[in-house]
Amino acid sequence: MEAPVRWKIEEVLPAKQPSLSLRALLHQQWLLPNRYIHYLRRRQHVLVNGQYRYVNELVRAGEQITLLFNGDEFRNPAANQYVPTADPHLAILFENRDLLVVNKPRGQKSHPNYRGEPGTLMNDVAGYLAGSNAGAFMIHRLDQETSGAMIVAKNPVVVPVLNRLISDGEIHRQYLAVVNGTFTGTGSLDWPIGKDENDLRKYRVAGQNAKPARTFYRVLATNGDRTLVRLKLATGRTHQLRVHLAHSGHPIVGDPLYGKGDGQGPMLLHGIAQQLVLPFSFTRIKVQAPLPPYFQNYLLKYKLE
Repeated sequence: MEAPVRWKIEEVLPAKQPSLSLRALLHQQWLLPNRYIHYLRRRQHVLVNGQYRYVNELVRAGEQITLLFNGDEFRNPAANQYVPTADPHLAILFENRDLLVVNKPRGQKSHPNYRGEPGTLMNDVAGYLAGSNAGAFMIHRLDQETSGAMIVAKNPVVVPVLNRLISDGEIHRQYLAVVNGTFTGTGSLDWPIGKDENDLRKYRVAGQNAKPARTFYRVLATNGDRTLVRLKLATGRTHQLRVHLAHSGHPIVGDPLYGKGDGQGPMLLHGIAQQLVLPFSFTRIKVQAPLPPYFQNYLLKYKLE
């Protein structure tokens, strides 16, 4: 017996929508995986104006597209099984039907490390969405000591779409960091990153199973001892910003793993903005996360504002 419909997506094609086949709309324009399209077609779960339409037929501006999903179409349908926080306190920067952008505080884990673990950001999102038709699906993570903007999907349909947009560089994640020393100019850091064989907590340039990694940087202010720098990820390796900056000789102030023994204060790394592309409409928006007070106070104290 076929499972009941669990997820439903409805979109009206905009006035400027060119006529194209339904398959092209789903795969090329909306970036849905072939696996999804296979199930939509086989189960007749793709409707145009309420009626099933073959995927090689044309769709046009103004028509309503409805996608129905049972849940078994997704490779990890249980990905949103987080213990909901009973009274979550989320700083929501943006929300629509498909996703949230939240401002993660420093000191909170992004996600549980074991089944049933409470208290992480994903637990908070699950608590916030409890009772709705949405779920919490992680798209990317921030280190525990990093604050800032983090994307969370509200349904599994858009997870591969958002992952594709990030890997293609269409979604840009931007950060502010205060680093040690005088760091000048603009440019990129292009060093592969892998595991540190001598410390399981850490990664390093040219480490074990190293993968290409690229970070763009632009210096905003310096006082000779410290530098405020804006960073943009071209790739998303674990600890990438921290490893690249430490390898450059300018570790992030307060970094407990890669810093210069100055880890007494908070780590000064904050996800300041998401250059976001919204699934289905592919509208581009910029979502900004205000600096936490301790970060702003540090900039004032050391004249880096």
